[in-house]
Amino acid sequence: MSFFDELPVPPERPRQPKFVVPPWAAPPSDELPAVVGVGQFLRRTPQMVMAVTSAEVYSTGCVLELVWTVRRGTETDAEWAALCERCFNRASFRAGPHGGGGGLRLGVAFPDGRKATADEWPNWGIEPADPGPGPVLTTAGGGSGSGSDDEANSSTKFWLWPLPPLGELRIVAQWTDLGMAQESMAVNGDELASAAERVQPYWLTPG
Repeated sequence: MSFFDELPVPPERPRQPKFVVPPWAAPPSDELPAVVGVGQFLRRTPQMVMAVTSAEVYSTGCVLELVWTVRRGTETDAEWAALCERCFNRASFRAGPHGGGGGLRLGVAFPDGRKATADEWPNWGIEPADPGPGPVLTTAGGGSGSGSDDEANSSTKFWLWPLPPLGELRIVAQWTDLGMAQESMAVNGDELASAAERVQPYWLTPG
């Protein structure tokens, strides 16, 4: 018998209750979303493009994927490095509901007039008060970025709860640090509602 065989066996750890994330805070973890191709520019200039590529539709809301690229012009190495840093430092919404700083700000407007911004619910893992009927817009992870001497590319995702009613969903963005004034685009809410019918649950029987 070895030294380690003589050690006592620790007791079985009791199974912890499953943590249920509030529906406004994140997409369901047990659904296969239906993907809607959006493919629209929020900004398109010689130096910068920003676009919403797709919406992953769940039964309770949708994840919007935002991408952007900044192209180098006549900037010196130092100026370009500073511009790249601003391009990757997207989290202006972390400053709170007034969006201090000049980083990325994103908001949505429902067809019925209700609005939300990522400034209000930055989703740092701290559960805020009941948001009421919504809408709520929070960061949803999935961000990435890369850069070179010529371009800087980045992306991030936002969770929108609940699904918008039928009609036009307006998405609004602003990024003053990158010279981007307020820009907006429209998504057909009817397509999102239709996609919700194609969402599939992971499990056919309750766990």
